Amino acid sequence: MAAEKFEASLKKLEEIVRRLENGTLPLDDAIKAFEEGVRHASLCARKLDEAERKVELLIKQRNGSFRRAPFTAENGDDDTER
Repeated sequence: MAAEKFEASLKKLEEIVRRLENGTLPLDDAIKAFEEGVRHASLCARKLDEAERKVELLIKQRNGSFRRAPFTAENGDDDTER
């Protein structure tokens, strides 16, 4: 599942939620669906966190210019305005 795209995982998560909200799944199936939903929710959260870090790198520098750089742990704290 790690290679899935955000949109595909979100769509699967939405479908799982609909099935669970319906209330007609047997308990064992509901538990399996819930577990799968947790995995998709986790993947979506990770993808959103990655996107947020990338966007943070496109922020204005102190001199008024904009700088774009790939996100790495080393450049998480630099001379950018927050």
